[in-house]
Amino acid sequence: MSNVSFDPPDIENILSLNPLTPRFANVKATTETKKVKKLWKRNDDKNCNSCHNYFKDFSDIKPTTLSERAALREAGRCLKCADAPCQKSCPTQLDIKSFITSIANKNYYGAAKAILSDNPLGLTCGMVCPTSDLCVGGCNLAAVEEGPINIGGLQQFAVEVFKQMKIPQIHDPSLPPLENLPNSYRAKIALLGCGPASISCATFLARLGYSDITIFEKNKYVGGLSSSEIPEFRLPYDVVDFEIQLMKDLGVKVQLGQALSESQLTISKLRKDGYAAIFIGIGLPDPRKSGVFANMTEEKGFYTSKSFLPKVALASKAGMCSCKPYLPKLHGKVIVLGCGDTAMDCATSALRCGAKRVYIVFRRGFNNFRAVPEEMEAAKKERCEFIPFMSPKEVLERNGRITGIRFAKTEVDENGRMTEDEEQLVVLKADFIISAFGSLVSEDEVKNAMKPIKFTKYNLPEVDFVTMQTSEKDVFCGGDIAGNSEMTVEAVNDGKQASWFMHMYLQFLHNITVSKTPNLPKFFTPIDTVDVSVEMCGIKFENPFGLASATNCTSSSMIRRAFEAGWGFAVTKTYVLDEDYITNVSPRIIRGSTFGQNYGPGLGSFLNIELISEKTEKYWYESIKELKRDFPEKVLIASIMCSFNKEDWQKLAKRAQEAGADAIELNLSCPHGMGEVNMGLACGTVPETVKQISKWLREAVSIPFFPKLTPNVTDIALIAEAAREGEADGVTATNTVSGLMGIKPDGTPWAAVGKKRATTYGGVSGNAIRPIALRAVSSISKRLPKFPVMATGGIDSAEVGLQYLMAGASVLQVCSAIQNQDFTLIDDYVTGLKAILYLRAINELNDWDGQSPPTAIQQKGKPVPEVLQGKELPSFGNYLIERKRKLVEYYKDIDLLSPKNEPPKIRPPNIPSSSVQGAQEMIGYALPHLSDHTSLDRKEQVVALINDDLCINCGKCYMVCNDSGYQAITFDSVTHKAHVTDNCTGCNLCASVCPIINCIDMIPRTTPFAPKRGPFPLKISTSSQLGEY
Repeated sequence: MSNVSFDPPDIENILSLNPLTPRFANVKATTETKKVKKLWKRNDDKNCNSCHNYFKDFSDIKPTTLSERAALREAGRCLKCADAPCQKSCPTQLDIKSFITSIANKNYYGAAKAILSDNPLGLTCGMVCPTSDLCVGGCNLAAVEEGPINIGGLQQFAVEVFKQMKIPQIHDPSLPPLENLPNSYRAKIALLGCGPASISCATFLARLGYSDITIFEKNKYVGGLSSSEIPEFRLPYDVVDFEIQLMKDLGVKVQLGQALSESQLTISKLRKDGYAAIFIGIGLPDPRKSGVFANMTEEKGFYTSKSFLPKVALASKAGMCSCKPYLPKLHGKVIVLGCGDTAMDCATSALRCGAKRVYIVFRRGFNNFRAVPEEMEAAKKERCEFIPFMSPKEVLERNGRITGIRFAKTEVDENGRMTEDEEQLVVLKADFIISAFGSLVSEDEVKNAMKPIKFTKYNLPEVDFVTMQTSEKDVFCGGDIAGNSEMTVEAVNDGKQASWFMHMYLQFLHNITVSKTPNLPKFFTPIDTVDVSVEMCGIKFENPFGLASATNCTSSSMIRRAFEAGWGFAVTKTYVLDEDYITNVSPRIIRGSTFGQNYGPGLGSFLNIELISEKTEKYWYESIKELKRDFPEKVLIASIMCSFNKEDWQKLAKRAQEAGADAIELNLSCPHGMGEVNMGLACGTVPETVKQISKWLREAVSIPFFPKLTPNVTDIALIAEAAREGEADGVTATNTVSGLMGIKPDGTPWAAVGKKRATTYGGVSGNAIRPIALRAVSSISKRLPKFPVMATGGIDSAEVGLQYLMAGASVLQVCSAIQNQDFTLIDDYVTGLKAILYLRAINELNDWDGQSPPTAIQQKGKPVPEVLQGKELPSFGNYLIERKRKLVEYYKDIDLLSPKNEPPKIRPPNIPSSSVQGAQEMIGYALPHLSDHTSLDRKEQVVALINDDLCINCGKCYMVCNDSGYQAITFDSVTHKAHVTDNCTGCNLCASVCPIINCIDMIPRTTPFAPKRGPFPLKISTSSQLGEY
């Protein structure tokens, strides 16, 4: 016997870990499981009492950081809600729904544009915003089990990808050039302090067109508190530098070493120097210190957050300053006083400066803890210990060094007042104390420099929190020093708000009236200048995206709103002669089940049994007239239908032309209902019928017309050929695919209509039919070169739209994506298409996949240090312990300020190495790559290569290769590392199911390829066209 149906011994060894269907219940001793689980544990052991050594480890600790894979999954969860509460909770009013939509559609530039339009420090805020108290706190998904969206992580991800693009900011191309603006825009503007409020204010003023803006900063570095007091592991310095560079792109100047003080810059001096408007954004430079620490010094072991965190920053943020300081040298036990975010930063930074134990001590209880939960959790994860209800009373010293603090126990009475119990005293030993009790302005030299501004009882400038104007009309204020901002994003909004009222004030000086309602320009780059207009049949489309003849065109008022949103064209819902009127059944539109059990937006398909428009002919003719009157630059296409009757077709077509339609679409393809009354599909499956109807139309009208084809035929290109022979100007490909979405366990179909619970075959739409529609478009375009095709079928992003253009489509019709969301999608589609076209022209980005950068070596979205790469160390069990040990050794000897640790320069920017191709030039771009199977190369074979540093050891590649492939991947029982053997045939199935982007690459095969045909030789006398290699 040959035994060909049995696995050979070498394959049996490979299959040793392949899943089997269990025949019995699993039994294993608990003692054994306790031992074994430690070998696979990826999180910290809850019984571990030792504290991990974080010395000099300033790598990212944010739990919100996302890889591209995680960002796409998280963005896909977002509901994109109406009147989104997340946006209402954002101080800068970010259009969160829109930027998450763009991420979900892989339009990372579009997401960054939306973010930076409202928040010039969008990357900083994505990293440090206390989102649980802001946008995330309002997320509607908090009402369901999986919880709210990680908005901060998505914001960080999108702007970081844009940062890698190295594209400069430019002025709004639609505004007049700077040299053509009135003299009022050349007014001198001074901003004091180069922190978030000033950067924001200067950016918006520059976007408005002001050309003489200077920021004065007292330090030798920029960024204010963002640079000096937020640690590198939460906010790297290159982020601050990036946002400063974007501001400088608009011509803003920065002068370092210039302080607001009596000896340097004062309000009076700036006025004398001709500055017409001044913005104060210096923060609160001095620490709030308890009298208990009046005589404490750093030599004794005492720091405030204002002295400690800047020292840490300067010694850990490469590129921040030319100086080369050392980290504060801590050891032993450190007590941090305070319970705000700054206290958490002090605590976690202390561990990186050598502290062995950190105690966070605070007056109130956990119910009144000021730090946001994510900051507290980060400190807890690093084994910082929290001690509530303690108030410092006395510092204990010995030989000029701190040895501890005596605390009094505090209590909160029933009225919420804090009291101290002097009878309950506690002594905590400590080697160092860091006070993080807040900040203020205490130096007279600074306050005197602000004269004649009036101050409040809190020693802060009097500020109108609407205009951000002080008691002096030409002086504005924002950030911490204004007294209303408690976080970076609020300081950013202060600057944003102040910019408009500074603009109003400056224009008022020149007798120019400005609207009280802010109209601040958005964020623009050269990407926004890319031409995405197309021309088809002599008709100019401002962009190739339009509304398909479907539910989104139910009424002309909907088309009006779509035009206002920015869609380039629309096809009316199909209408008929009044005598052919219809009435729809209900229900008639259902969610698709082609993408698993997905509920909510992002559905992969819909099925509908909806018919055509229920509205009259007259309604549509009047609508066409009105819409063309009000939107002459938009393209409006009338969709008509009737039976195989010359008089009816010509009557409908002539009336559409007379109403002012730019073109006509002939619905020859509705897959349900209409075919039963000799319309729709009944007119579109026979070439001769399509040819004849086309001829009738050509006789009747001079405007272009396009038969809409059905995919429910054997050869759609043959039908298109018939349309061209009938002198049609082009075709639409395709209508929906006839299908049945599902049957319930009780035997009734869905959608079930009426008491009989009956249904009919309906039209499947959405990205589930995209491969069918792409094939239709490309096959027509290859068969009939230069014959215009309007594409429809699963177009749900700019990236997909470009695929259709490259397949030969001239314009793109959209429906299901709008059903998943709303008309505002057009902004994402247009910016996304512009971005892809622009990036294609930049040599430095030729290894990008559209807007996706190459996948960096990372785990959990964070870079893997080189010391761990290629070490065969998975991230679990004893291997994880070894990884941590290697990291401790690596960071112990690292030079944090070494030039190699400096972030890459983001200027000069990337510029196109050739002219940027427009959308028109993309039409048919991919057609040369589409061929018959017999023409494909069988000699150049590839094999899979698994990147162990990206691999998460799930074994999906191993299992699919075993049960659906060629048994060419082994799986180690100890390390769970997958390895590709010489049996690999390069089928790509493993890469298709791998959950990690770019973890498996297909690389050229270096060994001879010979198909395994089994133990029996081929019995052939001639070669096979599909067999030669």
